[in-house]
Amino acid sequence: MGQYVGRWLGRTFRMSAFGMAFAAAGVSAAGAATGEPARPSPNIVVLLVDDAGLMDFEPFGGEARMPNISRLAAQGTRFTGYHTSPLCAPSRAMLLTGVDNHRTGIATIPEVLPAAHEAAPGYSMSFEPGVETLADRLRRAGYRTLMTGKWHLGSDEGELPNDHGFDRSFILDASGADNWEQKPYMPYYATAPWFEDGKPATLPEDFYSSEFLVDQMIAYLDEDRDSEKPFLAYVAFQAIHIPVQAPREFTDNYAGVYDEGWHKLREARWQRAKEMGLIPSDAALAPMPAAARDWESLTAQERTFYARAMSVNAGMLEAMDFHIGRLMSYLDERGELENTIFVVTSDNGPEPSDPAIMPGMGLWMAMNGYNTDIETLGEKGSLVSIGREWASAAAAPHNLFKFYATEGGIRVPLIVAGEGVPAGQTIPSLSFVTDITPTLLDYAGVEIETDAGEPITGRSLRPVIAGRATETHAPDTRVGMEVAGNSALFKSGYKLTRNTPPNGDNIWRLYDLARDPGETTDLKEREPERFAEMIADYDAYAARYGVQAMPENFSYVRQIALNSVKKIAAANWPYILGMFLIVILVLGLCGWYAAEPDRLRHARGG
Repeated sequence: MGQYVGRWLGRTFRMSAFGMAFAAAGVSAAGAATGEPARPSPNIVVLLVDDAGLMDFEPFGGEARMPNISRLAAQGTRFTGYHTSPLCAPSRAMLLTGVDNHRTGIATIPEVLPAAHEAAPGYSMSFEPGVETLADRLRRAGYRTLMTGKWHLGSDEGELPNDHGFDRSFILDASGADNWEQKPYMPYYATAPWFEDGKPATLPEDFYSSEFLVDQMIAYLDEDRDSEKPFLAYVAFQAIHIPVQAPREFTDNYAGVYDEGWHKLREARWQRAKEMGLIPSDAALAPMPAAARDWESLTAQERTFYARAMSVNAGMLEAMDFHIGRLMSYLDERGELENTIFVVTSDNGPEPSDPAIMPGMGLWMAMNGYNTDIETLGEKGSLVSIGREWASAAAAPHNLFKFYATEGGIRVPLIVAGEGVPAGQTIPSLSFVTDITPTLLDYAGVEIETDAGEPITGRSLRPVIAGRATETHAPDTRVGMEVAGNSALFKSGYKLTRNTPPNGDNIWRLYDLARDPGETTDLKEREPERFAEMIADYDAYAARYGVQAMPENFSYVRQIALNSVKKIAAANWPYILGMFLIVILVLGLCGWYAAEPDRLRHARGG
């Protein structure tokens, strides 16, 4: 793959050895019961992708070439009924704690936090006292704990990974940032705030996010190469968050793939989902958002631009997968691969925002060295995203995308692979982001202390993985979620959901998820008793977890704009005040000069 891949020719991919290692790894830590010696506690690698929908991953039907994640899927278990939250920080908080986001302190993200919620319990935008992370618990059990990548869970004193159980960390505390340089991607941020071990850090000159995050993780693992301690390695990639960026060598692999537009991609993924058994064969395809543009209504240049943007998106996934392969190869060389549990998932569904059409973004981009040139799309200096229509296509066959508690916003891929995990298995049963921490503690043999801080609300997936159970959550268990007014409650195979503008309307709807995963048929009129029961269940959930009512006419788009203006004003108030005084002075001088002829006339007695 050209010079970029050539850099890593010295690092051999021993994936056949990887496959044989997993195939041979049939003995767990409980192996002593069979007369074999117990194995040491497993290493744990958590690979978190940003803004990838269920079918963005190749083993779930996506177009991007992802051979390493595909190998993990083939050697492990895929979950097709896994749900996260509709926004990144709440998802990350729940993944790392097993606790509902409102109890962690990360009820939503700072970018959309209304002023009315700032003092509410659960809305501090950082981990609150008593909340323990997976790293906290594993470190206490003797693990080395390492993290690289996006944090977005607080950057003030006491809020960074080194304060929450991680021995080493190199992280970004923002919703996103440039993948080639140390600079922000939107006006909300004045800088790209990177930290190493709790101190401000500077990125290298040859930085590319996926490459660097794996390099840094390997460096941390190498620091204590001879240690007999197991490790937790948490790599939170920037791929495929805005700005969508990738080396040309990867992007060019998708030339022509998306030329037929978002309608064709939606249809293709819908059909593929049925063929792969991800949805029932008679499941309806979710509709496009009401304000979505028709592909044929675009100019030829616009179609070329958006097709290339989606190619960059796929290229970014492939680039990330390439570097995941380097990490796997490194662990293989160390002899650690056989005893490592992998979790691969995404924080929420596809990102619909489109900087190219946002008011005022053109000026901000020009001032910050960004462009949208088609020839160099995705390369250094480029700022592009896939936009609302591609996001809807990427989320197909499900409804809507990131920000919303629809299936397109919260149903994402999950892969668990490693020792004791059956190969080639697909599990359709309902599971949630809060289940990840208890699952990994289960595999690590770490007992969940019931008296240690905020209690874990998730449940281990290990029984369904091992075939000892068919469901992680009993059918009549009610599981609620809410982020920024986008709400859902799951119970007995049904889903109650309500979503905010601009793509929602704040109306509660009821769906039979087993038959209608695209959320196309509202059943509240047909099943009023079930609807009323689930509304009561949601109200009980909201009261228990301290869910705040949203301000009237709330829209996340409007709130981001308002919060960005506040941030810009707070960071630049001396300049704004200076400009205001200059304007007042100029207006005063103009008024003085305008009155000068009258003064001269009066002075002469005219």
